[in-house]
Amino acid sequence: MIPPRKPSLRSVLPSRGKKLLGRPGEFLSRLIRLLLLCPFAVFAADPPDLPPATQVAPALRAHPLVRAAAAGLRAEAANRDRLAAGPHEFAFKLASQRRNERAPDIATRDHEIGIERAIRLPGKSARDAEIGAAGVAQAQFALGDALHESARLLLKSWFDWQREGAAARDWAAQVAVLRTQHAAILKKVGAGESAKLEALLSEAQLVQAEAQQMQAQARRERAASELAQHFPGIALPEALVPSAPQSVADSPAQWRERILAHNHELAVARAAARRGTLLARQLDAERLPDPTLGLKLASERDGQERVVGLQVTIPLPGAARAASARAGTAEADAAYAREALALTRVEAEARRTISLAQGSHATWGRLADVAARMEGNARLLEKAWRLGEGQFGDLQTARRQAIEARLAATQAQLDANEARYRLLLDAHELWPLDDDGD
Repeated sequence: MIPPRKPSLRSVLPSRGKKLLGRPGEFLSRLIRLLLLCPFAVFAADPPDLPPATQVAPALRAHPLVRAAAAGLRAEAANRDRLAAGPHEFAFKLASQRRNERAPDIATRDHEIGIERAIRLPGKSARDAEIGAAGVAQAQFALGDALHESARLLLKSWFDWQREGAAARDWAAQVAVLRTQHAAILKKVGAGESAKLEALLSEAQLVQAEAQQMQAQARRERAASELAQHFPGIALPEALVPSAPQSVADSPAQWRERILAHNHELAVARAAARRGTLLARQLDAERLPDPTLGLKLASERDGQERVVGLQVTIPLPGAARAASARAGTAEADAAYAREALALTRVEAEARRTISLAQGSHATWGRLADVAARMEGNARLLEKAWRLGEGQFGDLQTARRQAIEARLAATQAQLDANEARYRLLLDAHELWPLDDDGD
């Protein structure tokens, strides 16, 4: 008897599923493409004109500004532990004395041993714990602010290097064009079709462009050296072509909300204000001193008398404690004033960053159009000059204008990219930092 065949996948699928499945080879190719595209749908790739995120995070944490902030966080953690332990410690007392009585001429020895410790009044220990936690929170935000400022410095240094590199490339391209033009002029001068003055003017323009290229290359090397000095973990590529700037989506109000929600400077000011309030309350509570409790054991007259005693010491508050409380209140008021100032400064900086990101993109578009027109005009004049229908002076002027327009367009392109990345950085949407204090 022949066993029944197991139903295939195609036979158990409904008609719609059969259409989706298609031929086995086609289905396999679709599945492979889907699997290859899945990682890119989950993880966004690094921008092509920025250093890789795998290099950015270690480079930022190795910066001295971030290392100093990390040390400050450790110090605040130790300060929190100190406050949790309290300012008072046990004190051990030991005394021995010799007593002489004249009348019976008897000498005896007395011994005393004791231990005492100040006791925190109710509520003070809880406030100390709050102050310690507030200090750690402020140090965490300060660490995030240091990471953010280091990232800003990295972004600025990176685009400074890009600007000089782009300028060097633009000048190299212009030098190549001017060399070709100068060779054509020399041929025309040799054939008697042009005056020798045109050759001299062409040579002067070529030498000037070569000097500009050398200066741009020197500035590029200097910018690369400064970047490597601040961030040695960032590897510079041999050549980096700037990407086309992208427009900034969302409204300014939405960007402002995101920037303020992640601003470390404002968070540090708010944490400092809260800590100042807690310190002022604690100083006000310190106007009532902590009592000291002690236990004493004594032996007098060579042990004939045994003494067990309990003692309480209460300091009398003076004007110094009241003055400290007033100073704490004033410092808390100053901290809240600094918070208001930080909010004003952060809001102004956020508006300026948003405006710059939006305006620089439009500026790049206009300058790129002008550069394209100028270069087209220079090519037409060069073609006319080669045919003997134009003046070399007009060609020189057009070529100089085209060079200036191209340099301006390239710098505007980099400015637009930097402004957009700066906006993303301030909104914490550029580089993933794990311990940025949020």
